[in-house]
Amino acid sequence: MKKYLAEFIGTLVLVLFACGTAAVTGCTAAPDVAYLLTALAFGLVIVAMAYSIGNVSGCHINPAVSFAMLLSRKMSSKDFVGYVAAQFLGATIGAAILMGLIGTGKGLGANGLFEGDVLKSLAVEVILTFVFVLAILGVTSREKYAAKAGIVIGLTLTLVHILGIYFTGTSVNPARSFGPALMLSLSGVSEPLNAVWVFIVAPLIGGALAAGVWSVLDTPEKLTV
Repeated sequence: MKKYLAEFIGTLVLVLFACGTAAVTGCTAAPDVAYLLTALAFGLVIVAMAYSIGNVSGCHINPAVSFAMLLSRKMSSKDFVGYVAAQFLGATIGAAILMGLIGTGKGLGANGLFEGDVLKSLAVEVILTFVFVLAILGVTSREKYAAKAGIVIGLTLTLVHILGIYFTGTSVNPARSFGPALMLSLSGVSEPLNAVWVFIVAPLIGGALAAGVWSVLDTPEKLTV
């Protein structure tokens, strides 16, 4: 339960602070200061959470990451279900807190389809998630990288946001997309929830592809004499 609680807290913080930054700064697809601040906010939340809850749960705070870990046999099916439930609940509560603070007029950092095109949006999110999850699998594969893992993962999330915000607002995280979309739907804004399936399916595909590619690339550490 401590692991699930850690995942709940981490995902809540991600949505509240990172999606909140997107909302309060008025981040749009046009690159500007708000655009970069939003990308940094997502990355910095990961760094903060990695060094606070990482030793408890591994700081997935993302169903796509947990799915890749499941496929890589780094977590059990039971833990996968518990993690994902905690992540979705945390994202929903985080979005609810954000809505209570600023209302829904600023969008709560919800994702949207690129040019209204489902296929383009799916492709973008698969690519972004693949890069993000592949970095996670690589940097967490060796004990010697452990001290740097949080920074590497946070910077990688910042990187994918710098490109991805222009297209979809960047999801790479089904829970992060679901929470704001659900809260907006409760206030009568249905578009994000109607499209949220794209931001659930695509990150899971991207995470699965990353797990498959890493299983090919990974090699056992050589012992030194």
